[in-house]
Amino acid sequence: MASVRRRGTTAIALLTLLLTATACGPVADRRATTLPVGYDTLDGSLAVWPARGSLAGDAAATAAVTAAVRDWRSPIDDRAHLPSSGILWSGEVGGTPLALVAADVPGEGASWLLQLTRAGDRYVVGHATEYTDPGYLVYSDVLPVQVPDGRRYLVSARVERLLGPDGRALPTADGLTGPVAVPACRAVALTATLRPTRSLPRGRAADRLLDLGTATADPRYPLIRDETGSGRRALTGLDTCVLAGERGPFGSIPRRIGDRNATRSAPESWPMARLAVRSLGEVALAGGEPAELEQLTWESATGTMTAVVYRPADGGPPVVSPADRATTLQAYLLPVPGQSLAVLSWRATRDASFAAPPGTTRLVDRPGLVVLPQPATKQTFSLAGTEKTWYRSVGGR
Repeated sequence: MASVRRRGTTAIALLTLLLTATACGPVADRRATTLPVGYDTLDGSLAVWPARGSLAGDAAATAAVTAAVRDWRSPIDDRAHLPSSGILWSGEVGGTPLALVAADVPGEGASWLLQLTRAGDRYVVGHATEYTDPGYLVYSDVLPVQVPDGRRYLVSARVERLLGPDGRALPTADGLTGPVAVPACRAVALTATLRPTRSLPRGRAADRLLDLGTATADPRYPLIRDETGSGRRALTGLDTCVLAGERGPFGSIPRRIGDRNATRSAPESWPMARLAVRSLGEVALAGGEPAELEQLTWESATGTMTAVVYRPADGGPPVVSPADRATTLQAYLLPVPGQSLAVLSWRATRDASFAAPPGTTRLVDRPGLVVLPQPATKQTFSLAGTEKTWYRSVGGR
């Protein structure tokens, strides 16, 4: 996972520059027993995550937040390392104390955003989301906050302006925006303007993100990078709650720990960046009207994932397949109403030769795409290239 987390995103470039040029990172005694307030990250002379919020200087609040974080455990029972964690914000929202903590969990090589509220004389962790973008949580610039009056966002000191889903600048006080109207199960776009800093000498006019909706369940992180805007186009008309389900593209490949599925951890197929779509063409099933078949691709923490989307001609709800790890010959199960289909796709070239078992019924058969009824028993298909042959099996129960 660590190697995938390092691949080609802005976050890791910033991380490298910040560490080499400014020796940033939480500067704290390893024996410290109280969480640092703020996070000692510098971009040149700019403190990226200074201590903010009306309770940032309140020793009692800091001690209570520290106690709650010390008692918290990740889904695989790892704990946060307090000296390399930090309280990013501590104050009141709507009269209720709120704290946001960047928690470093060395046992699983992850960063967690913990959201805590006060209950009586102590704090409790209400939300715990695993950061799935490459690099550490604190090298991001926009963090999601789930509160009763809707979504809010905490922004780093690099952010000059954050545009909400309606394209308007969000009012921000002490780094925290006001409530934002984010739907439960639909993706919306955010755009941050980043000021010039040592790591970004010209700043950045449009740092794009997608929020997958307020129904995104812990520990799934709801923000994904969308540098080119392709993700926004790809998710048009799609229900992100369906995408995140156990049979949906984003939730269908569970994380494995040893020989078992870690169902309480973020799925291996959860998206983090580079979401895009391409058309596989129109398909007409059982004499019906032609429908659009698309292929989604995205980067997860464990590599490139793909899935297919069937958009009915009558405007009905799109149907999605579970995820398939990116490979030369892709295989998907697509549960369209009335029947389950198997879809096999590949990049068509003159040298590629596809082969199916004798007697296979092909509903769609053209270069790069074959669609057939899901076989009752396992069937193996092949794609022969000039130097290698790829095999995929589908069907059975």
